[in-house]
Amino acid sequence: QVQLAESGGGLVQAGGSLKLSCVASGELSNYAIGWCRQAPGKEREFVARLLWSGGRLYYADSVKGRFTIWRDKAKNTVNLHMNSLEPEDTAVYYCAVDEHAYTGASAYAKADNWEYWGQGTQVTVSS
Repeated sequence: QVQLAESGGGLVQAGGSLKLSCVASGELSNYAIGWCRQAPGKEREFVARLLWSGGRLYYADSVKGRFTIWRDKAKNTVNLHMNSLEPEDTAVYYCAVDEHAYTGASAYAKADNWEYWGQGTQVTVSS
């Protein structure tokens, strides 16, 4: 059973930075792991992901060049460093795992295709 626990959310001014972390446990070697977010009144959307074994990094167009995802093998965590934050980035951010490790955007960008979810951490960007 995969378990995920996020940390690192908070309140930041526009233009600022935050780092989110997700501690993962369970058998993950063939899976993909990453981040999705859900803003008030909106559907959950894909943000970034990579293979737990490394590689195949994908980002949503809205965060490319501003967000960086990486895995810390020693700490069994996946991190999301968010730079140049905008008020539109305000959302609950979820760590999630995709058992199928889809490689096509039409598949991995769908929140329904992720099987395991953390509880979420709030990120609020003030203007």
